[in-house]
Parts: sequence; structure tokens; C-alpha cells
Amino acid sequence: MTIKRIDPNGRLSGVVVHGSLVYLSGQVPNDRRLDCEGQTLNVLEKIDRLLERASSSREHLVSAHIWLKDIDRDFAVMNRIWSEWLPTRCAPARATTQATLASSDILVEIMVVAAIPTV
Repeated sequence: MTIKRIDPNGRLSGVVVHGSLVYLSGQVPNDRRLDCEGQTLNVLEKIDRLLERASSSREHLVSAHIWLKDIDRDFAVMNRIWSEWLPTRCAPARATTQATLASSDILVEIMVVAAIPTV
């Protein structure tokens, strides 16, 4: 099987497609001045665009890893936004943890794996 890399750089690829699976690298917000709600919305918009480029969508999520800078403060708001974004009966396997993220102004990072639907 071939491996397709979308938006590769020296350290990572934004997306890797192998077989019928799409692996997104951890996505962080473009606008880091936003609160957790805004950053989560921004990250989910990025995920939608990347999944579309890889011929998939949020309806085909298999797993998700979510990192929050402050889980006590931000879990409820992130979870509300996530639940509103996620289609009914399409919940992936998921883990959410608190972590020191790459930059102090990043409040949320999300990494997903999705299937490519067969036509």
C-alpha cells in the first residue's frame, strides 16, 4: 500500500493517508488569542478542511485524542463544542487529558483518525 502525505514539512505531515485510514497530526488553533471555546471551534474547522482534503469527514472518525492546557477550567466548554460538532451516532473512541502544550497560548490540541468511506 502507498502512503500519501498532505502538507509535509521537515518534522511532520498535516495528514497521512494509509490504506483506508486518515491520520491527522495534532491540530492547534490559528488564533491563539481566543478563549477555549473559540480555539476549539477553530481547531474543529481545521479538522473538517483536512479530512475533506483526504476524502473523509467527521462522520467517519475512528479515534480522537484531545489535550487541554487546563482540564478543570476548559473540559466542559470543549466537550460542549465537540458534542455539537460531532454528528449523531458518530462518536469515535476518545481520550482527553491535561498537558503542557507546545506554546503557552494554546489551550486545546486535537488529533484524529478517520476512515475513508467506500463508495
